[in-house]
Amino acid sequence: MIAKLIISTIAVNAATAALLFAAAGTWRWPQAWILVIEMAASGFAVGLWLARHDPGLLAERLAPPIQRDQERGDKIFMMCIAVLWIGWHILMALDAMRYRLSHVPAWAQCIGALLILLSMVATFLTFRANSFAAPVVKIQEARGQTVVTTGPYRYVRHPMYAGAILMFVGIPLLLGSVYGLALAPLWVVLLALRIPMEERMLKEKLDGYGDYATRVRYRLIPGIW
Repeated sequence: MIAKLIISTIAVNAATAALLFAAAGTWRWPQAWILVIEMAASGFAVGLWLARHDPGLLAERLAPPIQRDQERGDKIFMMCIAVLWIGWHILMALDAMRYRLSHVPAWAQCIGALLILLSMVATFLTFRANSFAAPVVKIQEARGQTVVTTGPYRYVRHPMYAGAILMFVGIPLLLGSVYGLALAPLWVVLLALRIPMEERMLKEKLDGYGDYATRVRYRLIPGIW
């Protein structure tokens, strides 16, 4: 499991680096190096914690993004997300480095790096509370999935998605791309589209989720939605 974690983390971040530097036309881009190092380091840290404390969840997180028992709509969603994620990174590299169309001050780039770190903290807190936080929409019957109501789930029904919003803002800020930042709301919209689909499945197939959704009113942002 550790070997798979190492290989997967290196592969994902190496692909991200290759994509950014190829689109930028140079490897002399400190902000991109910071992003890759920050993502790799936090990924290793969370992954190693899971390997020790929750190997079942780690196995789910390392599984392919398209799975047999996954909801059909979620399979399509995941494929679209992959394409959009690649396109977003290419756009940010073209904007910030190759053509230098926009400028983000250094202090805002530092905030971006901090937001990415906070997003990873939110991810860790979610994993610590929820052993069933798989990346795909499905019920993990073999692992005895139950409704989770502790940790950040006391405040919102989808805390990992809430943390992801910080990353969607933090990445373009760190890379220095105003155009990338302008597309951040699109990611929030995509989450807002996935959440009802996910909750519909959970209410139908997971005992107690309907009652939990009644008690915890907000899906993503406390006091808003």
